[in-house]
Amino acid sequence: MDRQTSSPPPQPPAAGPDQSRAGAESGPGSRRAAAQRLQMRQDLTAAAMELFATQGYEETTVDQIAAAAGVARRTFFRYFRSKEEAIFPDHDDTLVRVADLLASADAEEHPLDVVCRGIKEVLRMYASTPEMSVARYQLIRQVPALREREIAVVSRYERLFTRYLLGRFDAAEQTPPGWQRGGDDDSMLAEVSAAAVVAAHNHVLRRWLRAGGHGDVEAQLDHSFGVIRGTFWPTPPSGARRRGATLAPGASDAGGEAEAVSALSASPGGEVLITVARTDAPLDAVVDSIRAALAGRTPG
Repeated sequence: MDRQTSSPPPQPPAAGPDQSRAGAESGPGSRRAAAQRLQMRQDLTAAAMELFATQGYEETTVDQIAAAAGVARRTFFRYFRSKEEAIFPDHDDTLVRVADLLASADAEEHPLDVVCRGIKEVLRMYASTPEMSVARYQLIRQVPALREREIAVVSRYERLFTRYLLGRFDAAEQTPPGWQRGGDDDSMLAEVSAAAVVAAHNHVLRRWLRAGGHGDVEAQLDHSFGVIRGTFWPTPPSGARRRGATLAPGASDAGGEAEAVSALSASPGGEVLITVARTDAPLDAVVDSIRAALAGRTPG
């Protein structure tokens, strides 16, 4: 344990997110100061990562990190509470952005889509600095204390998404199947849904990091979201819409997820229908062939 990190000098209370944003937007001088603070955080993080990689995490001290960044030890503690925190420099700001996104979301947008957009902000944070993210991932795998910190960070997003989902469906006129307004299972379903989105993000992110930060990671994440939607939320609540397309109560999204689920599970005693259509056939023709098969006649 690095004893130097256990008792940092006392610091004045940090400004809250709203204060920070207001200060950053109040004028050129404030924006310049905010940019300088960000640059210093990045410099300290880069110095810490370099030392951890060359001489080991346990062997590296705060004094060494500060010296490598060209600042005093006291300056380090103005930006981070410990050398461990220097590995995760962006999550506080990202959590604020995600919370703002949830709070400003259109009430008619499907809640799970809002959560998926929120977790994508986290992905973009990593994707903005691929080399640093890959190096951080490799280091975290080697240091148990950093793995524990990462788990704690992930739980903050899960709690945020769980609260959002509970709040949205408490206010919804119609809840999805399995949900009862104020029911005993609501909190469990919200937690499971939030955890599924976060787990999908982590799976895609780790795969991208193991590949050296190469590939279209957002497209991979969007594919995972489609799987999550079809599994957990095949039918949106009344009036909910996917971003960019309004869904009337009882209507399905353009991807056909709700129809697929209801068609396969409509009646346990029903027969299974198989129909064949060309991939280049117009959608209307495909639908006509299905209707004709259901009616027991040959399509015209």
